[in-house]
Formats: sequence, structure tokens, C-alpha cells
Amino acid sequence: MTVPVQLAIAVENLWRMPPPGTVSLTKTPAFIKLTEVCGEIYGFPHADSALSNALRSLGAPYNLRRDCRDRALNPELAALKLHEAMTNQTVRRRHLCPLDLCDELPSIRFGNSVVGEFSELELAELLDVPRLARFYPTYKPPVRQLTQFRWLVVEEYVAVDPRPEARALPILFVDLSQDFGEIDPHLGRFPPVVEAAIFFLLLAPWEDWAVYPEVNWRAFRLPWLHTVDDDLFVRPMAPPSPDTLSLQPDIAYDQYGDEVEIERPTVNNLEDEARTNFKRLNESLWQNVLHARASTLFETPIVHFIVRAFLADGMDEVMAHMTAIEAGLGLEMDHRRGLRPKPDAHRNVCASDRAAARLAALLNDANAAIAYRELFELRSSYVHGRAGLAKIPTPMRLSARRLARRMTEALVAQAPAGSATRVQILSELLDRGAPLL
Repeated sequence: MTVPVQLAIAVENLWRMPPPGTVSLTKTPAFIKLTEVCGEIYGFPHADSALSNALRSLGAPYNLRRDCRDRALNPELAALKLHEAMTNQTVRRRHLCPLDLCDELPSIRFGNSVVGEFSELELAELLDVPRLARFYPTYKPPVRQLTQFRWLVVEEYVAVDPRPEARALPILFVDLSQDFGEIDPHLGRFPPVVEAAIFFLLLAPWEDWAVYPEVNWRAFRLPWLHTVDDDLFVRPMAPPSPDTLSLQPDIAYDQYGDEVEIERPTVNNLEDEARTNFKRLNESLWQNVLHARASTLFETPIVHFIVRAFLADGMDEVMAHMTAIEAGLGLEMDHRRGLRPKPDAHRNVCASDRAAARLAALLNDANAAIAYRELFELRSSYVHGRAGLAKIPTPMRLSARRLARRMTEALVAQAPAGSATRVQILSELLDRGAPLL
């Protein structure tokens, strides 16, 4: 990519500029010249905040102490990267999620995601530590401490606003006429690509692999997400402190055999089979999941509620798992008799039993219908406030998770290759499952 000569000269002049001191950077002749050049070449003459962010990310020497100016990119490379930032229509975003409490597991890759441990050098690259060091000269990222944990890393490429200033200060370009209180019913806590990766990981039978499922069936939790944006016009953010993750005291021994107090990550212990079977979550299964999610069977918010159940606590977890099953196996006609075909071979089967029958047929397991009915009774007691509702025992909590997970796995395997509609598939499951009730 050829860099315009005017831009290269403007950047080189900035690299020679001494620290502006008390004078605002935007008032210096070299910076003003850069804004004029960018206006002439790219059509964006007023991008002070965006250019300031970019220059700091590139390591403009005026922003660095004398003893760390070796961090600066050379002016030729800086001009090239600034030109790319001005002309790129997409940028890469890397989402890093610490798998807090995660026991030892092998590394896996699927799609644009990876789960595993990283060396200090690898994690520094993922976090783009050199850019952080240029932008925040006195900041020391806690990379070594963060390498103690396992990570889910998901990458995506997203379209960006062509206006640099809109990327640097998006709040100034918001449409104030929009409804700020509206709700997107399918918007999750994390970006969609991250939720897709979490959903994929939740296909594993964690409730069976957990050594102490009565304490927690989850193999890990996701306390936060840190996004590394390659866009030079966006201010880079430092990762959260490792103190936000679960650590416990431990004893190690130094080279002389003396005890040394240390901290190590707390883990939810997993059975040995998890270390072998976790590798089944591979690229082949990922492609099957993508195919299934594009089919009619996943046009309802199954994924949304499976992930919600993982992120929820207490009764909300059970309710989300039950809602996931209803989203997967329920039809509007279950509640509206007028929509059912005539004659209706199952006219005396109520809505909840229809879902139970489909679940039994899908899993080829009559006991699944029994378990679902028990959970539905629990759900109804909770929703309708029946007196005397006792605490939910661990077996029922795990039953809700297990049924929702098995249903999801089966729907992935059942995803049609042809043009069968969701109504046709679920009606056939009802025909097969009704005799199992």
C-alpha cells in the first residue's frame, strides 16, 4: 500500500516535534498540518480526537519519556498504519474472556475462537501490550499474573464508520431522536460472536463432568470480557486486574527447599473424562452447529436462553433452562387450538405435555418426558406463587440443565438438510412422542 507523500512528511514532522509541554497538542503547527493533510486526502478535516488517539497508539515520541522512546514506531511505518486506518472499512476485534475457576483442559480451536492457556509472550500479543505501552507509557500490564488462567478468545471483523471522529467519540454522533429505553429482546450480555462461542462450549456435559455438581456444575465462569480493538482511532483499554479472578493461598518451594507463600487459581474440579472428551468440541462439530443454527429449528431463541441459564443464578437458571426447552420444542398452536390441523390427532394433549412428548421422541427416552413434567410442575408452582414451595434440590437443578443441553445437542443433530419447516418437524416428533407419555 502506497502512502501519500504529504501524509508521510506530516507524520515525520510530528515525530521530530519536542513535547508540547503546556501547549495543547491540537494547537501545535505540526498537528494542525496533519489535520489539514488528512482533510485534503481523505475528506475528514476535523478529526482531532481520532488523530490524537492514533498518534499515541503509534508511539509519537513527544508522548514518551526519553528513556522509553524506543517503543515508538518509525515514522514510515506509522504513516502507513495511519493511512490504513483512514482507508480500512473493517477492523479486527479480539474478545478475551478469562475462564475463571476452570480446571485443566486441553486447548481447542473452532471457527474464530480458541480455548486454552497462553504463555506470557502469547498473551502479551493478544492484549497488544506494545500498543498499551506506547499509549500509556507508565502503565505495566499484569500479563504474568493473567497467564495463570485459561481463556476463551474470539476474533471478529466488523465494519466501521468511515468518519474517524465518529469512531473516537461515538457519543457525539448518536441520533438523539432514537428511543433510548427500547429493548432488543435478543441482545445478550456479550457480543453475538462471544455468545455463539459460549453456547458451543455449553454443549459439553459439564453437569456430568463436575466432581462436585452440588457446589457448581459449571466448569468456569465469565466475570468479564476485555476487547482489543485494532482501530487506531479508538482509545485502547487496559485489561481488568487479575485480582478480579479467583485465587487462593498456596505453598511452593524455592530452590533451597524453603516454603514460599503464593497464590494459585481456584478451580472447579472436573472428572478425568473431561480432559479427553473436551476435544470433541472441534471444528467439525462447530460447522454442524452453524448449519443447525441456520436451519428452521433454531429460529426461536434457544441459544439465548441456554446462555442466559449459564449466566444466571438460582431459580433464574432453572427458569432459563425450561424456557430454552419451550423455545426449542414449543409451537404457537400448542396454546391456540384454532391454529392446529383438522382433525387434530392430539386434541386432548395440553401444551406442556406436547413439549414433553416431543422431548421424549427427540431423545428417544420416555423418562425425559417424566423429568420434564416434574420440572414444569415446579416451574408452575414458582410462577403462580403456590404456597409451600420448598427449596430446589440439586438433582432437579441438574435435571433442568441436562434436559436443555440434551435437547440442544439433539436439535443440532436433527437439523434438516432439506426444506422441512419447523412445524413439520415438531409435528412429526409429537406423533412419535405422544404414545410415550
